[in-house]
Amino acid sequence: MVRSVTRLMGAMLLLTGALILSGCGYNDLQGLDEDTKAARSEVINQYQRRADLIPNLVNTVKGYAAHEKETLENVVQARAKATSVQVTPELLRDEVAFKKFQDAQQGLSSALGRLLAVAENYPNLKADQNFRDLQSQLEGTENRITVARKRYIDKVAEFNKMVRYFPTNLTAKFLLHMEEKPNFTVADEKAVAKPPEVKF
Repeated sequence: MVRSVTRLMGAMLLLTGALILSGCGYNDLQGLDEDTKAARSEVINQYQRRADLIPNLVNTVKGYAAHEKETLENVVQARAKATSVQVTPELLRDEVAFKKFQDAQQGLSSALGRLLAVAENYPNLKADQNFRDLQSQLEGTENRITVARKRYIDKVAEFNKMVRYFPTNLTAKFLLHMEEKPNFTVADEKAVAKPPEVKF
């Protein structure tokens, strides 16, 4: 009789434990953590694709715009800086390092913008099929980066909600030791908020 009561109590305790764990969000938090890692990897993958295209673009432009040496060097330096930041899970937890990564990517975007503006001054370069193909691939990659960053932002927002909402915040904090993840930000929010000036 005592054994059957002990077994019944043990079974009820296991059932109660399973119900508590299923309601605490443990698996949801783990799944969202993996989703954010996958989304981050896709952003990094697109940044790498862009970095891989740049040497070909620079070499194509070199043949036409030899005296634009400074612009070409700025692109090469910006690429080196952007690829020198090692992207690790720890990077996302360190706001200063994450900001440095974002700044490096923004610097590369700016340098590429200047390079493409220089190309406008060279009609033969603009007509070159290799340049047009590279420019098209680069534009496509920039679009992919934007989409990948948006997906990452959405996943981080979903993850951060789970980390902050009750009762999953208890699981995140005490059981999994998870904290909110930082997100991508705009380099100059004031400039983005200001409407562009259009002149004819």
